Parts: sequence; structure tokens; C-alpha cells
Amino acid sequence: MKLFSRFLLTLSFLVLVHAAFSQTKRKVEDLSDEEISTFFERAQSSGMTEAQLEKAAKAQGYTSADIAKMRSRLTQIGDTKTKEKTTTSKSKTSSKRTVSGKLSTKKGAKNADEEDSEDVSVEDEEMVDSTLLPKKKIYGANLFNNKKLNFEPDLRIATPVNYTLGPDDELNIDIFGEVMDNYTVTVSPEGTVKILNLSPIYVNGLNVEAASARIVSRLRQLYQGLNRPGSGSSAIITLGNVRSIKVTLVGEVENPGSYTISSLATVFNALYLAGGPNENGSYRSIRVIRNNKVVRTLDLYDFLLKADQKDNIQLKDQDIIRVGDFESHVELAGEVRRPMVFEAVKGETLKDILRYAGGFTDKAYTYSLNVRRNTSRELKLLNITQDEVATFQPQNGDSISVGKIIERYENRVTVSGAVFRPGVFAIENGLTTVKELIKRAEGPRENAFLNRATISRRKENYDPEMISFDLGKVLRGELADIALHREDSLTVYSLDSLREYQKVSIFGEVNKPGIFEFRAGMKVADLILQAKGFKEAASYAKIELSRRIITHGNENGSNEKIIVKTFDIDGSLNISNEVSQYELKPFDIISIRRSPNYEVQRGVSIEGMVNYPGRYAIKTDDQKISDLVFAAGGLKPEGFLDGAILYRDSTVVGVKLSEVLRNPNSTNNLLLMENDRLVIPRILETVKLTGGVQNPISIAFQAGNSLQDYLDGAGGYTEYADKKNVYVKAPNGISTKRRRFLFIRKNPKVYPGSEIVVPEFPTNMKKGMTTAEAVGLSSALVSVALTLTTLINNLTK
Repeated sequence: MKLFSRFLLTLSFLVLVHAAFSQTKRKVEDLSDEEISTFFERAQSSGMTEAQLEKAAKAQGYTSADIAKMRSRLTQIGDTKTKEKTTTSKSKTSSKRTVSGKLSTKKGAKNADEEDSEDVSVEDEEMVDSTLLPKKKIYGANLFNNKKLNFEPDLRIATPVNYTLGPDDELNIDIFGEVMDNYTVTVSPEGTVKILNLSPIYVNGLNVEAASARIVSRLRQLYQGLNRPGSGSSAIITLGNVRSIKVTLVGEVENPGSYTISSLATVFNALYLAGGPNENGSYRSIRVIRNNKVVRTLDLYDFLLKADQKDNIQLKDQDIIRVGDFESHVELAGEVRRPMVFEAVKGETLKDILRYAGGFTDKAYTYSLNVRRNTSRELKLLNITQDEVATFQPQNGDSISVGKIIERYENRVTVSGAVFRPGVFAIENGLTTVKELIKRAEGPRENAFLNRATISRRKENYDPEMISFDLGKVLRGELADIALHREDSLTVYSLDSLREYQKVSIFGEVNKPGIFEFRAGMKVADLILQAKGFKEAASYAKIELSRRIITHGNENGSNEKIIVKTFDIDGSLNISNEVSQYELKPFDIISIRRSPNYEVQRGVSIEGMVNYPGRYAIKTDDQKISDLVFAAGGLKPEGFLDGAILYRDSTVVGVKLSEVLRNPNSTNNLLLMENDRLVIPRILETVKLTGGVQNPISIAFQAGNSLQDYLDGAGGYTEYADKKNVYVKAPNGISTKRRRFLFIRKNPKVYPGSEIVVPEFPTNMKKGMTTAEAVGLSSALVSVALTLTTLINNLTK
């Protein structure tokens, strides 16, 4: 049903095609896709019902066969538009770049990706293809080009009191009260309505109120006393469906012709359907002609600027809307709120045009406006001052440019530095000299350097210039005051800015060591307080102070460059203490050392098979492993000494605990360090085999078994086993490698809990000689032996 409604809308609007292109009915196949799409969109905005549209189409002679043809055409158009949407969106960016690229090539200054073709200068206009330049925007054109805006009449509003009835209007008659009835009647072409058992009632040309009175009067023949007090019955007459009317748009409109529209439509509805005025059309003089008389002249600027619709009258059948030629087009560009082309009528001045443009922007240069005017032979430039804006009358084709103000001040001076209120000030009465500027800045600060101040100034040729003077003498009146110029910048320097940042430092055993700002009168104790006081480890003796020797190039009698002073201090930092009251100088450095007898608690831990495992304090610096074992109450019976491991800083330290306990003087009896961890495991009863053995496995330890016995228990070597480098990793972490002397092989001893590791060659590594290599080597050795034998025999003869 939705698609069929579209067919009806399109077919009905072929009436407009008839009026716009010829005086005879055109065939459906003769219409272009663009014509069908355009008139279909405008038909949707007309406000007509489907029945009215169908009736209008048939009135033009279109048949059911035409509807079938139109169905096929619309389907094709819909499919084509769907395909074109993707292509258009993809090519949109590239096409824009192509246009801007052509412009920038001719200008030689624009980037290829820029699209702002409005920067083309006057001299280049003749070189650029006019088809590539954007169309100038005419004020008001968007009113009819905006796809989101339409002037469709509202058919859901209450019946207008002044609405004039005519043929095809529909009236609803509701009777209620003691008698209930309802009639729906349509005004006939003769202008009458017919109600059952009553003669025709003539209502053509009457408004709804007058027609209602006439109909009620006639209904009293059927319903006595209708709408009279005490009768008990009443009637209400309202407008149902409205009729269609035909209006004609002529002159400078986009799509002139005759249009079938709702009888509730206004001038704006008809203008929108016709696309509004074209590029030559006037927005200021749109005439509504009725019965060969101009009944209203519409100025669209009243609506655009003031939303005034007093001339947007309701249309009647056979009305003619004529859009005349514009009288004058004036372009405003630059710093106005709406830069575009405006239509001016006789008597309007530049002030009126500026009002249409929304006025100037905040940065507009209004002192003088440039006008480019076309004369009969060439171009002409005019300068319009502020006083002439209200009286200057633009001519057709004038282009008025509003420039931008210069980004500089005509009376600005700046003061910065050591004054109480630095900033920007205006040269004015009472502020024209340096002394007056300093006074306005509330005077120099206490740390101001008054011996020299500077003024940064621009010469007449705009070259930079610096003026130096004694500010103190100027302020005291000992020197003549200096006059200020526009954009002068006065700098008053401070003593702090003319010297190195003064600091003192404190390091060592204080809670917050670091660098602090020096202040006159600062004492040693003051600096210690700023460093949050002493740490517990701090020594109050041997505090060191180092100080620079500053000569500023003068000869120094001694070769010393740094003075170092060492002293003791009272830890209470009492003011009465002489040393704590020692006064500091800039760049002094204080060093607080650690007390020689201070020691932080250190601890070690022992775990495993001891009687009292846990953490133990290191009492003295010579405490050893054996002392830790004895402190833990000795080993439990199941403790495995040979498997003991010492962990130090996440590293395994191999120790022989059995030797340590037998001989405390052994080199294995190491001194304990903080956080050492000694682990004594339970007796281990297995031997683990890993690496290049056939079956990596753990085997029960058996006293008397050799290394080879355990290797045999794991199935022997693999193909890539490195037999020469087999080693045994003892439970305490110490590894022992297999040794060989001549043809004698010495295997390491295997203890309970040991791990036998058989290294392997890489699988891609050549292992030994091939058979061919072995045969070749044997042949070479035999040949050498025969040669030596022959040589020996010859020598013995």
C-alpha cells in the first residue's frame, strides 16, 4: 500500500509536468527520472490526500496502464539511487580535492587538500574556470533549498473561521441531544450540499460560519427547534476533507507552472513546491494576482528578519503568483555575520543592507569600507566612511568588503618586573611618562634594582630599539622624565633576578636531606630544623661545614678554594649553644655523619630439622654458621647435614655443614650476614637422574652403588649424551664433575639426595666421525706408517 501511494502521488503530480513543459499530456515514457523524482518529492509536500491526487491524475487523462508503467519506472529509480549513494559518498572527497587542486595549481600557494576556493584573488579570477568557482549565496535561498524544511499546510488544525467553501469540500454534520444523527456531505460542482429529503443547500463562496447557519436553518425542517434554547437538540458543522485548488506560478521561479494544492495552502506552500525564486528572481517583490488584480505583494525579508507572515495569505483557486526580476543585488563579504548576496530595493541604504547581514562582527574594521563597483567600462573602487553608511545607496553589482581590525593597540604601554602592579596600561591624560607609569603601577617593589631600567621601543621604521636609564634618578627628579610612546615596554629589574639563586644544602643523617633556600641570618640549627631534625643514627660530633671562597677575580693570598670547618653540636639545638648559632652563608653545605657505634638490628633464619627453627639476631660481627646451629638447639636425629643449603640474597651458597660442625675453624664456617637463611632438610633416600639418560628417574639410594650403577638403572645414555661431562650435584648445592687421567676415569661420589646430571649435545650438532671419515683417516695413518718404515730401512742400510 505504501508503494502504491507513491505511484498515485507521482502520477497526480504529472499535472505539474503538463503545465511546466507543454500544453498536451506527455507520455510516462517521455518523462526523465529527474522529473519524476522532483515532482514526486513536491507532491508529498502538497498536503493533498490520496483520493485528491488520484482524481487530479485522472483529470489529466492518465489511465491504469500509465500507473503500471509508472510502477516499473519508480522501481528502477529506487534501485539506481541505492547504488549511487555508496559511489557518491566515496567519490565526494576526491572530487572536492580535484576542484581545489585546480584552483591551488593556478594560484601556486594552496595545499592540494584545501577546499577554500574563496581565496582566489581578483587578478586570478580570469584564469580560473568559472564552473569551478562556488556560487555566491543569495540571502533567502536556503529557505527553499533546505530538505529538512517544508511549508506543508497543517490539515489537523481547527477549521479557520474565514475559510471559504467551494466544490469538493467535505462537511461533517453532527446532531446530538434528544436526537442523534450524522451526515457527511460534499460540496458539489454547482456549489451545493445535498441532505436526505431536503432540497440542495447552496454554500459556495460562504465561510464555514455562514454555511453552518444556512444548513442548520434548513435542517430545522427535519429537526424542529435545532440549536434553539429548550429544544433539546443541537448540531455542529465542521470541515472534513478540504478540496484541491489550482494555482499558477510564473516569472523568475525555479519551476514555473500550474500546481494542484490544498485549499488551505498559503503563498509559502506554493513557492516551496515551485522551488522558490531562481537566481534572477526577486525575494522582495512577489505578487499574488487574483481576478487580474494584485491582492498582495510579499516581501520575504520581512519573514526572514522578523518572522512576519502578514502577507503570507491563504490562496484561492486560479490565483497567480508572479515572481519578478530582482532590482539590485549587493554582495557583503568579510567581517559581517552573514556574508552573502542581498537584494536591495529602491531607497535602501548600506545601513539597511548591513542590517540584513546581521551587522558587523566583533573584529570588523568599520572606519572605512571598500566598495567594488562595475562601471560601463571597468571596475571602480569606493571608500565609505562611518558617517556615509546611513546615506550611501548601493547599486546593482556592488561588492562591499569589510576588513578586519589590525591586531595592535594605538595607546598601549606595558610595565613588568619589580613593580607592585605590573601589566598593560593606556597612554592618556595623567599617564604619558615613565614616572607616571611607575606611579600607576603603585611604585617599585623593595627589591627593585633602581640603578638601571630599560624601555623596549620600535623606531619609525619599526626596527627594535632599547633605551636604558637610571630609574632611581628619574623617580627622585634628578633626571628629566622620559615620554612614553605607543607599544613601549618598560622593564624594572629585581635584585633577585640579577644574581644566582642562593641556597644551602644539608646531607647525611637528617630526616629530609636536600637543598634549601638561603635566607639572611640563617643558622646551622635553622637548617637542621628545615631538614626535619636528626636521625637516630646521627653523630653530634664531627659535623662538617664546607664554604666557598669567593674573590670575584681578586687575588687570593692562599691556595684554598674551599673552607672546611668541623665541630660538635648540642643535639637539643638549644639557642644558647654556640655552634648551633653559627651563621650560614650562601652555598654552604652541612654534612651530618653516622654514629660509629650505631647498629641496626640484623637477623638470620634457620629452617628444617633443628630443634628451634626461626629467626635469630646477629649479636656480633664475628657470628658464624655453627653459632646459628647451636643457638637453634642443634639438629634433630633425622636432620641431613650433607643436604644443608645456605641462601644469601637469593643465591645458593654451597656449605659443608657436617665439616662445619666437626671443625668450627673450617673455611666453610662462614660469617653470617643479614637475612641469611639456612635450610637443613630431612634425610633424603633417593638419587635423581636427569639429562641425557634413557629414563630420567629417581632411584633409591643404596650404599656402595657407583655412579655407573645409577646410570645403568636409568637405562644408560641417550644418543646425544655428553659422557665426558657428567656431574653430580650434591644435596648442599655443590656439583662435582667426572674426571679422567689418561685412561683412568674417576667418578664423583654419590650421596643420598644427589642429582646426577648428564649433559646433552644439540640435536643438530655433528657427533663423532662418519664411517667414510674413519676409513679415510685409517688409510692416511697406514700410508704414513709405510712411509716411515721405508725411510727407516733406507737409513739403516
